[in-house]
Amino acid sequence: MKQHNEVMNMASSRRNFLKIAGAMGVAGAFAATLSACGPSGATGTATTGAAGAAGTKPIEAGMSYALSTGFDPMTSSGATPMAANLHIFEGLTELHPSTRERYLALAAAEPVKVGELGYEIKLRSGATFHNGDPVTVEDVVYSFDRVLDAKNASLFAQFIPFIDKVAAKGEDTVSFTLKYPFPLFAERISIVKIVPKKLASADQAGFDAAPVGTGPYKLISAVKDDKIVFEKFEAYNGPMAAKAPGMTWFLLSDAAARVTAVESGRVQAIEDVPYLDIERLKANATVESVQSFGLLFLMFNCAEKPFDNKLVRQALHYGLDTQTVIDRALLGNATAASSFVQENHPGYHRAATVYTYDPDKAASLLKEAGVTELSFELLTTDTSWVKDAAPVIIESWNKLPGVKVTLKSMQSGALYPDHVDSGTFRVVAAPGDPSVFGNDLDLLLSWWFRGTVWPQDRFRWHEAKEYATVQKQLDEAVRAADPVAAQKVWNQVIDLIAEQAPLYPILHRMLPTAWNPDTLTGFRPLPTTGLSFVDVAHA
Repeated sequence: MKQHNEVMNMASSRRNFLKIAGAMGVAGAFAATLSACGPSGATGTATTGAAGAAGTKPIEAGMSYALSTGFDPMTSSGATPMAANLHIFEGLTELHPSTRERYLALAAAEPVKVGELGYEIKLRSGATFHNGDPVTVEDVVYSFDRVLDAKNASLFAQFIPFIDKVAAKGEDTVSFTLKYPFPLFAERISIVKIVPKKLASADQAGFDAAPVGTGPYKLISAVKDDKIVFEKFEAYNGPMAAKAPGMTWFLLSDAAARVTAVESGRVQAIEDVPYLDIERLKANATVESVQSFGLLFLMFNCAEKPFDNKLVRQALHYGLDTQTVIDRALLGNATAASSFVQENHPGYHRAATVYTYDPDKAASLLKEAGVTELSFELLTTDTSWVKDAAPVIIESWNKLPGVKVTLKSMQSGALYPDHVDSGTFRVVAAPGDPSVFGNDLDLLLSWWFRGTVWPQDRFRWHEAKEYATVQKQLDEAVRAADPVAAQKVWNQVIDLIAEQAPLYPILHRMLPTAWNPDTLTGFRPLPTTGLSFVDVAHA
């Protein structure tokens, strides 16, 4: 795995990043303002697309990433298993993979608020697991408890720290007690997928290899470096019934093999289209580059001079010809950062500081900081597109007076433990995309700036007074009276981290996907890694 692995390598050390006394912030849009997935547009509901038509043929797809983890949704972190789980499992609510809009999945109706800190959710009647067992309230309680149990070290616990207790209420209702008010409750509980207690508790390792969920497809087989085979779950009674009799996902980590597979008609869709092949593929398929949050960031060791001075950090951002990086290394498949989030994000706010290319200003800032000579090694991950971008980055910097930068690329598994976590780095350029877990501003900002894991142990900004301000603002956002007030707080956070730039994006990447529109009905490319065939038919 490449891009997604970097997200997950970061994630493995972040299991407790939200275990704090305060609360996580509110996103730019609250639950009540989110529209539903599907053409009906009714809040919290979904209807199947493509006029409800089912296809007669199985779907074949080419996946870029290998099977690096199992499928248990408590622990699965690989790009391909997580994409598979979109089809195998359901939460009480779900975020549609392409639109990121919420819909009801195993929940029969919207969560009912009970007092200041309580919610009740009624389960979908008649829902069954792939082995035929009915979904019970006990299964739902168990699914949340296992994620929240610290002994299980679940990555996903960090996204639901607001949950205090989950309990059964009768035979068809689940009761939630929160630690503090959290307006995004209905969206965020989509993180937890519901599993059968009987199977998952008896043999977690076996369940990881042979998962059983309630989703529209059931897993038939999975062979590393070969393929994953799915079959339609005929007993599925939810809003996103399978529209194909089955699916086969070929694991094609070789880019040329993926391109050939879609050109030859062996598959109907591929992810991660190589930038150099986009125009060529347009002769045989639809190719679309979807704007994502996924970013390339600069991270500084703020405990080491001269990078403890924000003027030096700003100088390197102003001294970077980002558009040339985008044009030459990514062939136009990215947008220069004008905020912490991309411009099409619902919580976008143009930062008060935007780093347009200005080498004269960069030189002036270095002079103001008292830096006449600056020499350092830029460390990057060996992700292919990052390796393409890195030489263009240092080319810009080496044009600045008195600046000399060299380059070293390595696997993220070496970069973070050997250099970042140990503090033996000065500047890092690396990718990241926690939007695979959720798209709200709270989650995205908290990933890097809340708590201590990144600010203290990585970019070492925790002693700055601005760090304390950010923590206070993140806590303040969750208590905002309405979305407008919450967004105002988020804007302040975005302005502050843009101006300070201890870790800040250079660009937001576009993700190219190719598919055959003549054979796939209802297909939409994703703004994250992976492919989704939820609500898609093969004619």
